[in-house]
Parts: sequence; structure tokens; C-alpha cells
Amino acid sequence: MAKFNPVHQADGLYSPQFERDNCGIGLYANMKGKKSHDIVKRGIELLTHLDHRGGQGSDPGTGDGSGIMTQIPHNLFKKELPSFNLPEAGHYAVGMLFFSKDDPRQEEWEEQIQAIAQKEGQIVIGWRTVPTDEQKIGYKAQETAPVVRQVFLKRSQLLSDEAAFERKLYVIRKQAEKIADDNDKAFYFPSFSSQTIVYKGLLTSSQVDQFYLDLQNPAYTSAFSLVHSRFSTNTVPNWERAHPNRYLIHNGEINTLRGNINWMRARERSFISEAFGEDLDKLLPILDESGSDSAVLDNALEFFTLAGRSLAHSAMMLIPEPWENNPDMSPERKAFYNYHSMLMEPWDGPTSITFTNGRQIAALLDRNGLRPARYYIMKDDTIIYASETGVIDVKEEDVVSKERLSPGKMLMVDLEEGRIIPDEEIKQQVVQQAPYEKWADELTVGWDELESQNENNIQESNETDLPLINKQKAFGYTVEDIEKYLKPLIEKGKDPIGAMGIDTPLAVLSDRPQSLFLYFKQLFAQVTNPPIDAYREQIVTSTLSWLGAEGDLLDHQSGAAQRIRLDSPILSSQTFDRLAHLNQPNFKSITVDATFTDSLDDRLLELRGEVEKAVRAGVTLIALSDQQLDNSHVPIPALLAVSSIHQHLVRKGLRTKVSLISASGETREVHHFAALISYGADAVYPYLAYETIKDEADKKQFKTGPEETAEKYRHAVTEGVIKVMSKMGISTVQSYRGAQIFEAIGISQTVVDEHFTGTASQLGGIDMETIAEEAKLRHQLGFQKDLYDVLDSGSDMQWRKGGEKHAYNPLTMHKLQWAARRGDPKLYRDYAKAINEGHHGFIRSLFYINSDREPIAIEEVEPVTELFKRFKTGAMSFGSISPEAHETLAIAMNRLGGKSNSGEGGEDPKRFRPDENGDWRRSAIKQVASGRFGVDSHYLVNAEELQIKMAQGAKPGEGGQLPGEKVYPWIANVRNSTPGVGLISPPPHHDIYSIEDLAQLIHDLKNANRKARISVKLASKAGVGTIASGVVKGNADVISIVGYDGGTGASPKTSIRHAGLPWELGLAETHQTLQMNDLRNRVTLETDGKLLTGRDVVMAAIIGAEEFGFATAPLVVLGCVMMRVCHLDTCPVGIATQNPKLRERFMGKPEHVV
Repeated sequence: MAKFNPVHQADGLYSPQFERDNCGIGLYANMKGKKSHDIVKRGIELLTHLDHRGGQGSDPGTGDGSGIMTQIPHNLFKKELPSFNLPEAGHYAVGMLFFSKDDPRQEEWEEQIQAIAQKEGQIVIGWRTVPTDEQKIGYKAQETAPVVRQVFLKRSQLLSDEAAFERKLYVIRKQAEKIADDNDKAFYFPSFSSQTIVYKGLLTSSQVDQFYLDLQNPAYTSAFSLVHSRFSTNTVPNWERAHPNRYLIHNGEINTLRGNINWMRARERSFISEAFGEDLDKLLPILDESGSDSAVLDNALEFFTLAGRSLAHSAMMLIPEPWENNPDMSPERKAFYNYHSMLMEPWDGPTSITFTNGRQIAALLDRNGLRPARYYIMKDDTIIYASETGVIDVKEEDVVSKERLSPGKMLMVDLEEGRIIPDEEIKQQVVQQAPYEKWADELTVGWDELESQNENNIQESNETDLPLINKQKAFGYTVEDIEKYLKPLIEKGKDPIGAMGIDTPLAVLSDRPQSLFLYFKQLFAQVTNPPIDAYREQIVTSTLSWLGAEGDLLDHQSGAAQRIRLDSPILSSQTFDRLAHLNQPNFKSITVDATFTDSLDDRLLELRGEVEKAVRAGVTLIALSDQQLDNSHVPIPALLAVSSIHQHLVRKGLRTKVSLISASGETREVHHFAALISYGADAVYPYLAYETIKDEADKKQFKTGPEETAEKYRHAVTEGVIKVMSKMGISTVQSYRGAQIFEAIGISQTVVDEHFTGTASQLGGIDMETIAEEAKLRHQLGFQKDLYDVLDSGSDMQWRKGGEKHAYNPLTMHKLQWAARRGDPKLYRDYAKAINEGHHGFIRSLFYINSDREPIAIEEVEPVTELFKRFKTGAMSFGSISPEAHETLAIAMNRLGGKSNSGEGGEDPKRFRPDENGDWRRSAIKQVASGRFGVDSHYLVNAEELQIKMAQGAKPGEGGQLPGEKVYPWIANVRNSTPGVGLISPPPHHDIYSIEDLAQLIHDLKNANRKARISVKLASKAGVGTIASGVVKGNADVISIVGYDGGTGASPKTSIRHAGLPWELGLAETHQTLQMNDLRNRVTLETDGKLLTGRDVVMAAIIGAEEFGFATAPLVVLGCVMMRVCHLDTCPVGIATQNPKLRERFMGKPEHVV
């Protein structure tokens, strides 16, 4: 039996959870509601013109999915089914179903569906097989093509109106879907409605009406056609994943999906719905977690609409426009959004949706507006709306107006009223439906109110009276943490800058006890959706947070609940003290002890029980505090405590009844705060960081006093969390909370499944016993007797004798530099041995090369001259490094027959001609990054390879930055900028917001230089393989997978250490995923990121690479001594500086690199 909806099972490093899609969407409608077959034909025409927005894999005849939604074609069914004696339109429904071909149980499934419908009081009129033509579609689509059936139901006279009928159809379908789910997804409903119908499948845009013969029938009429063309990162044939969904078509991504699902799961058990009444239990779970992000969003929109909200109201709840910082928004509308923010989080991500109930059609852009949406109003009362213009040929004289949808705005066509309802009017209607301003005021509790009611309820602190130094040691504080992280963070108000990447071991491979935070890496956006520029788009970002039990989302009267509003989830000491001792009717708080003595597992079970019991008793704020640590009480890792309890409460359906506050001595870095919030903390109190800041302020280490300095720290951390969120394209803390925008590396799957459920994890590792042991070892440092009572100096950011191991240390750098300068093979072998055998911090270090094969003759091996062609230097921009260093690398690689990479800073045209001695200073690879510095036609044609930088290993999800002090006149000239003015590359390419946009740029660059290969640079992360599949389908020639540990320039320390994965994982996943999708032979794979020796090259080749990039090693050969001050223009060896005096110290030569 060929299933219509097969999915790739997780295999190797591939996981289906990372599948993404971008799309082309369109609407053609008669605004007066006049039905005609021409509307359907023009809709199909629109769809075929979106073909470039769709994708095809190894079979060009099989699309990633296309489809059309229309009104139910009543005339067609009356004509084709005279024996059915259909009632008037609207009084019967049509269910569209997919069954797998040759399913022996199909008849059984149909009987069960029929039985459910009859049990719910509806009349089954009959079944119809939809006429299709499989000869018109690709061979892969043919292999999985479903049997398409339609079931017709007559509305019971007991149902009062159309809305009640739609709700009953929903109840029938949800029960039927449970049968399908219990039987390996035996069937699927593309649509089931009395108003709309969906024809879709694994088709290209031009195949939809060729496959579905109904669409060619002149009797098929509708007042609108809603169409969709899908471009998927994967090509596994799945008819179910095509759009339209039942209510909407979607172009974009929901970045916060994991959190949205968890919060809905937590809420649904406490919903009270007058509309559904006793049927509500039949609908659970509301969201189908196995669906795509678009399908899950469709589930939510459908539920809220059928529960009694209008289409517009439901959409405004799910995808609110930016309202907090908008001075032009009316108080009534702000109150609406404010009220709903107390009840649910936004579904955040780049989103353009068009949705309909059959009578109204609406379109909405997310708050960032990062998906195109344009429309024409025509003189014949039609509207053409699509992801781009030109989708239907029109005459200019027939156009009334041309418009585009703006960020956060909504467009609605009301077919019954026969007009377009503008954004202002739609939303005004919604916000006036209830006294939202009054409700919001009643439910928002102010601080003054809390203080006056609470002044007699202050309890004694649970904190132990330990000296500060003991607590700092117990939580792993070092001098490095204070001097090189906390102080710069406070003084500059943003994440401190580091340089030269990271060369310390992964946490799981370190021989020193590590914080659990280091086992989690931040996720980031690339290609399928863009990161956002949080600093320059502050109107769309929000740190609003609420504390206290949530009210009922469906029933204000019986489910209203007061909440405490916070401007940031980072609590000050005064705020925490107030919150921790509340004892009021609506706000009861307790502090639970988040430490353990013997078994961490047992203590977590106890803690879960304590918290659950408290929530059931009416406690609404719980602080998880490790302030009770002493010699025998070990702090539970803060992230483990928060996530474990969050997941437990979600499973119990209690999560929305309580707010969790993490009061932790471990928390101090931006990464720590971001992780805690992302795993469920409603607020975070870093008590030890505040104590440390006070101690330093008392010593006059800051220009401000303790309280002001602590507030500067709180503000800087808040900004840092926004920056981390923005890497993933997320705008609001409410959306980020619980969204689990991290991946684990080096934690056992058992621990992940139980305590960090749903987190991506490609590399197993430590279990609960090891986590407990590491916690105890770190804790012991605070209570052992030392001769000197001082903090450890720290060695994570800079090598220190006796500290954390670094691949590049004085010994290895000395050996490499002198081996290259002297041409000494023995010295090189000593260096290679020191790296290969002495540093086990890389994943590749865990592998041993074993072979029982007979050696082959050296003559059969690829010649050295050919091997050199596979070697490249990493992208280092002219500006970040000196002209001497940049040109020396280019000369060296050109002599070798390899390629140097210009980086994103452009290149002096003088270098495009050979020198008198025959050397070329031209970089063979020219990079095209988001800032487009120095990019013009002359630059592009002087390249053998053009690389589109979508992400950078050291700071994925962020743009580049060249400080103004490094923008000397010669740099400004090449970059077409102004001397002395800092240059910033934005996080996203502002012309690439999806895979199709990237495909367009690839196409443009191929036309700019027909001889050059086009490369796309991606950073390693879980899911990069599926992204690479989309890039291959966009016709890239080369994909470069770069590791998190690379990077030769400046980058925020949070990104250097905490974002991205080693290249070994990303490369292996990409290679496996491309093979799985029959795409591997269409692209060359390249990797780089701390490739240090010949063994590293061999390992990369075994894993799947064909070309290899080197950046740090060539710089070390040229003289780099790892001062890590590249961003300060003070490089003492003349490499990472533009200062003429310092450049005189440059001693590197091309022959050293060669």
C-alpha cells in the first residue's frame, strides 16, 4: 500500500521536525460575491504564475505542493450528482478526504466516519470519488497519489444556523481524526465545511487543474480562488503537507511553535466554551503536533473562530501587531491587545496569512512585515492579491488602485457586504465588541497596590549567611567572568565583544565540571526565515511580561484573573523581595528550595510534587530558589529546575495557573537568562550577580553606585535577551517564553525527553548522575579551604596555564608558526601530534581511523595539485584585517591553486590585475553579504566563485560590524562609505526573507558572472540539512557548512560561545539529508571551522566534505598570537589592524602560508 503521506523517519542526524517551507500565495476574488467559472480559471492562472515560488526535487514533475481553495461548487455537484438530491447551498457540507491507494480498510474507515456523523445527528447523503488524472503528474507524485473521496452531509434541522453546523462538522472531523491517528494516519481531511473546499496535492502549480478534473468543468463556480505554491526544504512526497489548509494559506514560519503548542496544551484542559459546551472534550488535543507550523496555526485559528470569535478577532489574538511602542494607536486598540496579552502569547515569526470562512476573506502580515503582500483593485470589482505583482495579466486602464499590505495590518474582503473593509475599520469593530479597556484596567495590578497590601506580610529571607566569596566559588565565578564579562556588559550596556572564535572543548568533552547552561546552544534563523535587527526595529520588540495565573481565554466572565505587569522579565532585588512574600486573594507566593543533598533525581521528583501541590492549593507565584545552599545543600542547575517543573506542569494542565520565578546564583550571563526564559521561567532573579555588582561598586570599580549599577546591568541583560531572540526572528519575550529556542549537545536523550521535552538533540551524553556529579564538584569549590581566599582567574576566554584546554596555546602556535616559516616537516608533525592527540575537545577527536584495506599506490591518489584546488581561506574582510594580511593570503592561495575569500568588505580593483612578478592579489572567492559593501559589477565579474553569506559561524543570526576607528580612508573607498563612520551589516539580507528569495539572488549572480560557481554559506545547527535541501533546489553550486568554533573577527561573547554547532554535526546532517532526498549529486559541500591538521581534512572528507576552508591557522602562520583584540585596532602583529604604525610589524609572507 503506497501511503499518500509518508514521512522520513529520524535517520542519522536527519529529523523531520526541522522541515520548513516557504511559499507563493494568492487570491483572486469578486468582491461583490458573484460566482463564476472565470474566477476559478483566473485563480489557476495566478497559481501557475507562482511556479517560481514553488519547488521541485530530484523529480522535476513532482512539486513540493500546490492547491486551491474555493467556495463549494454547488452547481457542479447538482449537475454531477442528481441522485443525491442536494439541499440548497449552505445546508450541506462536503468533506474532502485522502485515503492511501490500495488500502484494504478504506471501506471500514468510511463506515466509521459515517457512524460518527450519524451519532452527532447529521445526515450522510453519500460518497463520491473525485475524478483525477495521474498521467499529468510526476512519477514520485504518482507513486503516492491518494484515492480522493468526498463525503456529503446534510445539516440537521436541530442546528440553528451555519455557525452551529460548522462547529458540528469540526466535532465530527476531530473524532474521525483520532481514528486516523490511531491507525498510522490512515486518512486525512483537506477540508470539511459547508462553505469551502480544498483541492491540493503533491503537484506543481501548473498541474492542479490537470490532476483535478473538477476544476476544468465550466459548472465549477466560486466567488474566490485562494491558491498556494509550496517550496519545501525537503522533498519527501507528502500530499497532506500541501496548502491550502482548512482556513488559511501561509507564507512564512512560526518560530515560537514549540512554546505555542505547549501553552495551548496547558490551557485547553481549563477552557470553558459556551459555543462547544459538552463537545469540548471531543476536540482535545486542539493542535495536531505532527503537522507543519502552518497546519498547527490553522488548527488554532479554526478553533478560536468556531469557539465564537470572528475571523479578525482570532487573527488579532494569534498574530498581534506591535502595539506597546506605537504612539499612533488608539487607546481602545491598545487595550484590546493589552487584555489579550494577559491571556496568551503571540505566534511569532515572519508570517503572511490569507484566511477565510467562505463569506469573508482576510489577509494579515506579522508585526515585522517580512513577507511581501501586494494587491490590485480592479474596475470589474475583482481583487488580485499575491506575494508579488504580475501574477495575472491586466491592462493598466482597468486598475483602480495598487496597494501593499503593511506590517501588522489586515485586509478584509466581505463577500456579503460586497466591499473591502480597511484595517482601521476591521479592528475598530473588533475592539468595540467588549469593554477591553475596563477589563484590562481591572485585571492589571500596580506595584503601589501590591506594596500597600503586602507591607505586613514580609517574611524572613531564606538566604543563608555565607560570605560572598564562598557563594561565588560555589557557582563557578571567576575573575574573568567579572572583569571581562560583567564589567564590560554594564559599562557599555551591551554584550562584550570577543574575537578569534573559540577553541576550548565542548562542555561534554571538557575534563572540568561545567555549568548545565553550556550544554545548550542558541538557535538562529537562516534562509527559510530571517533574523531581525532588534536594535533598529525597536517598535516591534517587546519585553512585556505578566505574573500570576492566566484567565480563561474563551470566557471572561467566569475566567478573569488579575495579573502583575512587568516591563522586563529580569527582576531587581526590590521587585523580587516584594513578589516573594505575597499573600493576597489573587496572588499567593511561595519560595521552594531548589537544592539537593543526595539524589538529584529524587529531589526533582519531590520538587515537582511540592510545586504541583502548591498550584492546586491556589499558589500563583513560585520562586525556585537556590539561596539555601550551604556545605551540604547543592544547587540544582537552574535550567534543569525550571524546565523540569515547567514540563511537568504542562503535562498536568496546570502551567497557566502559576508563574515560575528562577532565583539563582548561577545566572549571570545573557545566555543564562535567555535559556531560562526559553525553557519556561516567567521571571529571573540573579541574586548573586547583584551581590557581586554591589561588592564591585562598593570598591569603586564603577562610576555609579550599587543600585544604579545593578539597574544598568538589568537593562543590559534585557537588551541582550532581545538580541538573542532576534537571532531567531522573534520579537516578543512572551512568545520566546517556553519556546525552547535552543538545542542540546552532549545530554542523554532520556534526560532531554523527560526534562527538556521537544528540544533538538543530535549528540547524546551526560545522564542525571553526571549532571548531579558536576553540580557537586562545582559546589565543593565554594567550601574547600584555600591558602588565598580569591577567585580562580578563569580560562575560558583566554588561555592560562593550568586552566581550560585551548587548541591554540603557546606551544601549538609556536610549533605551527616555525614549522611554516622554516618549512620543517618534523616540527609540523610535532604540532599535528599536539593537536590530534593532546586536544580532545572536538567531536572529531573521538574518532579513530581504522582500516583493514590494503594501501593503494600513491599514484592512484588525487595529485597534490588537484588537492590544493579544494583548499580555501575563510572569509576575512578587508577592513577586519590589514591590507598586507589580506593580500598575502590571496597571493598564497593563488600560488597554490586554491582560493582565498574576500570576506564581505569588498576588494580594491587594483588587485584584479597580476603583479609584475606574476603573483595575483585577487581573491578568487568574492563574498556577497547583507551589507553589500563594495559589491558592484566589476567586483562580481572578477571572481571564480561568488559566496552568499547567510550566516557566520562565530555569530550566526547576526550581522557584521566594523568599528568606526577601523574605517580608514582606504577602507571607506573600497566599501563605498565614509571614513571614521562605523559600518554594520544587518542580520538579514533585506532582499532575502525566504528560500525563493535566495533562489532569486542565486539566479541574479549567475547572470552577473556566468563562469562563477555560486556558493551559499550556512552555519551549523540542528536542521541545517533540511535548509541545505532548499538551497540545492534553489540551484546553488556549493554549500559551505561552517562550525560555531570558527571565526577570525569580532563577535559578541554570547554568540562566540553559545550559538551554533560544530561543523562535524552540521556537515554530517547535510550530507545525509541531501542523500535521502536524492540531491547530493547536485552540489559540492565545503566546511570550515578550526580545521587545524591534515587529519581534520581527512575527517571532514569522510563525513561528506569535498572542499575545505582554513582561517585561524593561516593567520597564526602569518604571526597571530591570539591577543583576541581584533575589534580594537590594536593588533600587535599588524594583522587585525589598519593602524599604519602597527601594520609595520606585519612579518607574514605568502610562502609561509604555502
